Amino acid sequence: MNRFRTACKTPGEFIITAEVTPPKGGDPTHMIKMAQTLKDRVHAVNITDGSRAVLRMCPLAASVILLQHEIEPICQVACRDRNQIGIQADLMGAHALGIRNILALTGDPVKAGDHPKAKSVFDLEAVRLLQLIQKMNGGNDWNDKPLTDGITDLFVGAAVDPQSSSWSGLQSRFEKKIAAGSQFFQSQLISDFDILDKFMNQIAAGCNKPILAGIFLLKSAKNAEFINKYVPGVNIPQHIIDRLANASEPLEEGIKIAAEQVQLARQLCQGVHVMAVKREDLIPKILDKAGIPPLT
Repeated sequence: MNRFRTACKTPGEFIITAEVTPPKGGDPTHMIKMAQTLKDRVHAVNITDGSRAVLRMCPLAASVILLQHEIEPICQVACRDRNQIGIQADLMGAHALGIRNILALTGDPVKAGDHPKAKSVFDLEAVRLLQLIQKMNGGNDWNDKPLTDGITDLFVGAAVDPQSSSWSGLQSRFEKKIAAGSQFFQSQLISDFDILDKFMNQIAAGCNKPILAGIFLLKSAKNAEFINKYVPGVNIPQHIIDRLANASEPLEEGIKIAAEQVQLARQLCQGVHVMAVKREDLIPKILDKAGIPPLT
């Protein structure tokens, strides 16, 4: 499967990805059901790697399960839980199992999750992970020793946060990720599209790598307030929270808001990354309302 890589390299293609959470347990039935609703609506489906440091099935296994159901995955790899040996081993395994798309992440801090006493590793962080994958794709391991049983062919991307409080830090980090080999970028949840416009024109202009704006389905005002409190780096504005609070059907209002944001993103960047935790089945409805037809 290479629909996603092909889309990223096709000028003018509006790229759509979505996020699916792996199960907490050994039964992937719900994950498969949610992912199947996204067939022919997205170019690829992200499988998270312990998002917010909350325990879930490993993304490598979950990605293989999606492949078995003819759904193209983007396997997230976070540096929090594995050292450089373990990460390289997983990446070689991913390639051998047919997984080609990787999102390189530093990872959320352990204290944010449900195992706050767990030990963090952080042997690498996102930029060095990108450099590692670039080396492996060139035939060497992190220590510049040859991969004697074949190189990898991994299409790797990175996260970006256009709403970062440090503009200079954002630019520096973005440029380092480009230099380290990132082929695409998926953003954190976007709530300020004027800032996204500024980012696209002042930092991302000319990078020739697709930027996918993060669109999040807010299910209620309470949901929005929870995200503001517990998700690092996110600030959902009060007018959105009020709009959800005043709606007779908050979920439908959340769908409408997400669709409006997809339309805004379409004018500014090359794609969207849609997140609808536990209600991924609603993503096609969001895309319909935004006027995004099924993929051909």
